Amino acid sequence: MLKDKHILLGVTGGIAAYKSADLVSRLIKAGAKVDVVMTRSATEFVSPLTFQTMSQSKVHFDLFGLESNMEVEHISLAQRPDVILIAPATANTIGKIANGIADNMLTTVIMASTARLIFAPAMNTKMYLNPITQGNIRKLKALGHLFMSTGEGRLACGDVGAGKMAEPVEIVQYLEDFFTEKDLEGKKMVVTAGPTIESIDPVRYITNHSSGKMGYAIARNAAMRGADVTLISGPVNLSAPSGVNLVQIESTNDMLEAVKEYFDSCDVLIKAAAPSDFRPLNYNDKKIKKRDSDSENVSIELTRNPDIAAYFGKIKGKRIMVGFAAETNNMEEYALSKMKEKNFDFIVANDVTREGAGFKGDTNIVSIIDRSGKRENLPIMTKDDLSSVILDKVKALFIQT
Repeated sequence: MLKDKHILLGVTGGIAAYKSADLVSRLIKAGAKVDVVMTRSATEFVSPLTFQTMSQSKVHFDLFGLESNMEVEHISLAQRPDVILIAPATANTIGKIANGIADNMLTTVIMASTARLIFAPAMNTKMYLNPITQGNIRKLKALGHLFMSTGEGRLACGDVGAGKMAEPVEIVQYLEDFFTEKDLEGKKMVVTAGPTIESIDPVRYITNHSSGKMGYAIARNAAMRGADVTLISGPVNLSAPSGVNLVQIESTNDMLEAVKEYFDSCDVLIKAAAPSDFRPLNYNDKKIKKRDSDSENVSIELTRNPDIAAYFGKIKGKRIMVGFAAETNNMEEYALSKMKEKNFDFIVANDVTREGAGFKGDTNIVSIIDRSGKRENLPIMTKDDLSSVILDKVKALFIQT
């Protein structure tokens, strides 16, 4: 989403400037082209050489420097960016921009540019909450510019409260959202993700290797594309995607009841979770001890869990349903059968024994099969990229109906 996007990063004079070096690195890795403009005060916190090394391009901070190519530097910089990001944005710089003051390289570039401004404020809590600062923020918002929320906690000055600059990973995600076309706006999606767990006793349970990464990637990108997303997730070690309604569950029955709650109002159900097919027939309310058995072998009697996909497939109506089939053999045969049985619009099938296609990795190798039997074999790709392919197919189904 940031590939080949031209971002001008303005770094102003606050202690949070050290985070901006990491931010540049993340933007470059995401494929963005980055110009860095620093205020003189910012150079007192972090050397321009640091940003020059990270961005692999000249860092700009001297408004009156002589250029050998005779290019008017602040004008050429102003014409290039798709967006101007100020991170950290101090109260001083916010005030200057809000009131049209152009007395350094950064504020002069901004005055000469028509690009959208995104601010990541960083300052003392009292400075941030000062009515003058808040008035300047409202003024800039009224002009169409954007402000990221500040974090709360202990600040460098020792105060506790609002004013911490957003973390680099949050800023990159914000930019990805900014540049993503909102082509699913107005659509309501329910996405299931991760495993479920079925308790044997208070300390043991049955589960599987699902990491939830696929479902979380779908939910995150659907929200970025404007959808109203509810993510129903089993226990995973992942952060909740921004802008998503996260519902956390444990068992397969829990997941069924959670989907029921949101199904009537949704347009799309994407079943990326791997709920347990079986659960112990009897739950022991006390830990089972080894000495409780006279035999070396211990058996646990299992009973079937409800089939969530089949349940909603019978009542899907005009909703779009997408399924997943994680197989170890006869992948296409089982996937086709599952798609027909569950009434999916299309199914995403993979052989989890293939390298790069397993549960816990960041990549996948899949075939997408639709109701007509058409099969599209995709190369290995990240789960984030695959989520975009899946959502493109969902969008195409909306266009057809």
